[in-house]
Amino acid sequence: MKIIGRIDKADFPELNLRNINIKVDTGAFTSSIHTHDVKEIELNGEKYIEFKLLDPSHPKYENIIFKVKSYEVKTLKSSFGNSEQRFIIKTNILIFDQEYPIEMSLSDRSDMKFPVLLGRKFLNKRFIVDTSLKNVSSKLKRGKKKNS
Repeated sequence: MKIIGRIDKADFPELNLRNINIKVDTGAFTSSIHTHDVKEIELNGEKYIEFKLLDPSHPKYENIIFKVKSYEVKTLKSSFGNSEQRFIIKTNILIFDQEYPIEMSLSDRSDMKFPVLLGRKFLNKRFIVDTSLKNVSSKLKRGKKKNS
């Protein structure tokens, strides 16, 4: 298992996102990503969800509309203890120079400092969290670029 700190940066290749700030949260079960304009749509008789990642105030926001056919709707508890329905997508995260599958709930994190939260479901059996550390993966990535 790799040691990860409380915050870091990661890439999401399928979502065209690079060096996105992430917060590691062992109190959260599900990982989540900041989205807006999320809606379920129907195209050619099939259901999809449509959403935009991040928001216009984020420096990496690109106003791209994503459409995903493979998704789930789950009832999750928010950090305030309220149950709410959320869309869950499967994608990949690139961290520590390795790509991992990850399930992410689509949520409005506009009031949060970090657009991505990594929960226990993703961390389990892959990472040990050391809260005294920060940016372990991104420092490793920068070090490899310097040595190239």
